[in-house]
This record gives sequence, C-alpha cells and structure tokens, in this order.
Amino acid sequence: MKNSSRYLILLLGLTLALAGLLAFEAQRATSSHRVTAERALRDYASVAAWEFLSAAEEQVDRSLAPALGPVTASPAASPYDSLPTPGVLASTSDTILRCGSDRLYFALDFRTGKLSTSGNAGGRSDADWLRDSLLEPARRTESQAGRFGMLWRGEGTAGQVAFFGIKSLRYSGYALHDAPLAAYGFVTCPAALMPIFGAVLARHPLLPQSVTGGMANADLVRLEVTDPGGSVLYRAGADGGPGSYAGDAASAGSGSFVVRAWLPAAVAGRLVVTHPASRLPVLLGLLALTAGLAAIGARQLRREQELTRLRSDFTSSVSHELRTPLTQILLFAETLEMGRARGEDARREALGIIVQEARRLVHLVENVLHFSRAERQMVRVRKETIRLAPVVREVVERFAPLAGSSAVRIRTELDEMLVAFVDPECLHQILINLLDNAVKHGGTSGPVTVRAALRDGYARLEVEDTGPGVAAADRERVWEPFVRLGGPEAVAGSGIGLAVVRQLVDAHEGLSRTEETAGSGARFVVELPGGFHAGDADLAEAPLPLEVPWRAS
Repeated sequence: MKNSSRYLILLLGLTLALAGLLAFEAQRATSSHRVTAERALRDYASVAAWEFLSAAEEQVDRSLAPALGPVTASPAASPYDSLPTPGVLASTSDTILRCGSDRLYFALDFRTGKLSTSGNAGGRSDADWLRDSLLEPARRTESQAGRFGMLWRGEGTAGQVAFFGIKSLRYSGYALHDAPLAAYGFVTCPAALMPIFGAVLARHPLLPQSVTGGMANADLVRLEVTDPGGSVLYRAGADGGPGSYAGDAASAGSGSFVVRAWLPAAVAGRLVVTHPASRLPVLLGLLALTAGLAAIGARQLRREQELTRLRSDFTSSVSHELRTPLTQILLFAETLEMGRARGEDARREALGIIVQEARRLVHLVENVLHFSRAERQMVRVRKETIRLAPVVREVVERFAPLAGSSAVRIRTELDEMLVAFVDPECLHQILINLLDNAVKHGGTSGPVTVRAALRDGYARLEVEDTGPGVAAADRERVWEPFVRLGGPEAVAGSGIGLAVVRQLVDAHEGLSRTEETAGSGARFVVELPGGFHAGDADLAEAPLPLEVPWRAS
C-alpha cells in the first residue's frame, strides 16, 4: 500500500510538472510567434513605404521627361558646344508640376559656374541656393543616376522645390563619357507634388493582394511624406493610433522626399501574417484542470489511506469487543462445567453473566451484519403500524443487562398515544445503538433520557445524555462509519453504531442528527415519517405490514 501510494503521488507530481512545462513551452512559442508576426507587420509597413516612394518618383520622372527631356536627353558632342538658354524650357514644361502663375527656369553651366535664369527672376538668394546646391558633386551624381533630381528649400508646403536634369558630355576623343556639362530645371512649390501622391495612393497597390485581400491603400496604411528636412508635405490614410506597426523610412537619397508608413492595429488582424491567437487562457485552464485532478487524486489517496486505517482500527476494535464477552462466557461456562460454583446463587450469577455477555455479543454481531448489508445495499425494511411507547420500554429493559456494571440511570418520557409506520426490528436496533452510545460516552454524572413524541407528522425519538457532549464541528461527522471521537483516549467500540442508526433511519426515509442541549451532554435525534396519535380502534384499521427493499443513495 505504501509503495503504491508513493507511485501514485510521484505520477501525480510528474503529470502536474509535465502540464506546467507544456504550458510554459506553449507560451514561449506563442510569444515567439507574436514577435515574428510583429516583425513581419513592420516589414510590411516598410515595403509599403518603399513601394509608394518608387511609384511616386517614377510618376515624377514621367512628368519631367517631356519637360526637361528635350534639353537634357541628348548629350553634347564637345566640351565647347554652346548650351541652350533656360527659356527653351518654358515651351516644354510650362504646364508640368505647375504651382502659381510665374515660374523660374534656370540653367547652370558646370564649366564656368554661371547660373542663367528665365521667367520669374527670383532674388539673389534663389540664385545662390540653386548654384550652391547644384555644384555639389553628390547632387550631380544622384541626378545622373536617377535621371532627374530635386532640390528643397524652406519648410514643408511653404517652401520651394526645384526639379532639374543633367545634360551630359560624351566626347570619345578624350574618353569623357556622360560627364556632367550643365543642369536645367525649374522651381515650383511642394504642393505641385500632391496630385502625384494622391494618384499613387489611389491606383498603385502598396502590398500584394495575396496579403491584403484587395484592401484599398487608404484603409490599409497611414502614410506621411516629408521633405529631406523632416517637414511634413503629405498625410493620408487612417490614423494608426496606439498599437500601430511602423516601418522604416524610405528615401532614394539626400535630395529626395522621405516616406513613412504605419499599419493600424485594426488592419493588422486582417492581413495574412498577423498575431497568433493567444492560447494562454486554454493553457492556464489545462494547467488548472491538471492541478485540480492532481489535488483530487491526492485527496482520494488520503481518504483511501484514512479508510484503510479506520478499517484496521475497526477490525482491532471488533476483535477486542468480541473477545471480551467471549472470554467472560468461556470463563463462567468452565466454572459451571468444573463445578466450582458453590451454591445455587453462584450458579445463577454465572448463568446471568453468560446470558448478558451473549446478548452483548449478539448486539455487536447484529451491528456488523446491518452495516455489511447496508454497504452492499441489501437492507430490507418490513414496515408495520405500531405503538412506540411499549416498544421503547421493551428496548430499555432489554438494554439494562447490556449496560453491565455501568451506574447510569435510564429514564423515559414517552407519548403513550404515539403511533408510527416502522420496522420493529430496525427500531430495536436504532434504540439499542443510541442507548449504547449514550452509556459509553455520556459518563455517570447524570441519567440518560429517552423521549418519544409527535412533531410535524414525524415520530421523534430522542436519546439525551449528560456527558461532555459533541463539538459543533463533529456533530455530523459522528454519524460516519469508523469515526470515534477522543483520539487515543477514545472509549472502546467498533465505531459503526451511529452509522448503522443513520442507515436504518435513511431506509425509513427519516432524519437523524445531533442537537445542542441546554447544559452539558449530547442529544441524538431520530425522526421517522408517518407518525400520528391513535387509540386502539385506530390501530385495528392500520395498514398491513409492508416489506420495502432499500437501496443506499
């Protein structure tokens, strides 16, 4: 038993540990999936920003190609070629990226550093800004690589932006190929780019439809376009709000505008790669269920161990209870057999003791048999209508020899007209067990009182003693099998007397309980249904005996 208990406890502990480990690992996997999904969403936002930037710059190049292409598309054949004046751009780019009624056209000769202008002449500051910016080698290199370039001045939409292209020199004699010769362009306001930004957002898909499910860009992302200095030029899309996923800023170079994109949290849940549903509640529920099962298993194990101990104590107690009357019977029977009893009085005394101990033995065996039948659900109740007062007196008289040398007095308070529909044999066993319990545990300081009365249609039987009583916490527990109060100093007994009482009362569909008394002591109450007051004539018309099989609930 001990080894099996250890194995069960070990198994329960391992099960709980395994469930905890699985919950921990699953939570780690969920966290890892969440991190991966969030990284993917930020990457989506970065891709959307780059897609918008690429499409917008392509649209700008397409717009500038017919405006600046006629001047910059054909390279010069010689370093000494004369250059066209910036006024030629007025005929090709007057309606391109228009902003206001006047426009400044310019041309910068890289050979001499001379800046020529046409249209709105602007001021000296405009000329210095254009010359200084275009003479930077990085500007020329970027514009050649990207074909057309941009220069920014001022803050946001209140500033200026210059679009330019590079006219190159291709001269095979000195092996000069695509060397920058001059820059041509015009100055406008950043608001001229707004139609291009709006058109890209409306028509160009920023993410594959396989990811977005065909969601419109305006619903998918929040965009913000700034100039190289960080001033906002354009905003579009739903507000990201808290929990949005920001991508990396997209920019084609130091002279280009910058695009940032956010995926709102509400949109993120509709994308293919998104947050995995958290399984933590399910895992915690599984862990709680496993812990509950382990606790129930441990409790059942403790109850099994306690039941085993109680059964062992019961066996020991019954053996002791049986041995005592048997020893007495054997002793006085041998005395009679060997003729050691001197005189008639001694022989009568020996026979009285033998009868008394035999009755005690019968009472104990009947208790064990009743308990065994109840556990196997084999109790059969044969009810009949009887007057209770005579039965109670008979039981008290029969019990007197069982009390032995106890000095306890038993008194009765009986309703002579009380009648009930009960099994007489079961009633005898109930009263004998209650009296035996009262004599054993009630002490000798006062009498044991037996009462029988009618209350609310029930025949109420009470057995009250004047002993130490039963604590409130134990008043229900004393009716359980094998329970004996008092620990090691408990009065000798089998521990099934009150359990048998409850089983027999339940077979009658009655009630049994322990009540508090006014002073010291305990009161054990049994209430049997079908009680009433009747005379002899009523008893003659009472129901016939009825045998009812009973199954323990």
